[in-house]
Amino acid sequence: MADTMQFDLVSPERSLASVPVREVRLPGNDGDLTAMPGHAPTIVTLRPGMVTLVGADGATSEFAVTGGFAEINADSVSLLAERGHPREEITQEVFNDMMSEAHRTRRSAEDRREHVGEEVVTAAVKLLGDMQALGTHIGLDPNQSTVPD
Repeated sequence: MADTMQFDLVSPERSLASVPVREVRLPGNDGDLTAMPGHAPTIVTLRPGMVTLVGADGATSEFAVTGGFAEINADSVSLLAERGHPREEITQEVFNDMMSEAHRTRRSAEDRREHVGEEVVTAAVKLLGDMQALGTHIGLDPNQSTVPD
């Protein structure tokens, strides 16, 4: 078995990473998981959180994602993020924008509850909670974002 696997992370705006890694830690919707070389093939839906890469040299790097999908194979992980940023790019201003979008999603789901159903509203509330946890985890204030009317 190889010591590393290929990792690719893309968002609609840009390619964020394409590197060999020893492991990838992912914020899965059904729980966090770690992919390593030889992992069984699977597709994982992601929630907002931090993706942590452990490089061949043991160095780590982190990326914040707002959700997306990861395709895991024995020799690669391909992650398509709804929105993604390297950890060092997540300023309070960037995070406030991400939080405002999560608030808009929740408000829209609540306003359309009769048409979209309770599951969609519950998912929107969970998304907002996951975004708040992401900000708190990286030392940002989730209460600074403006809540749309």
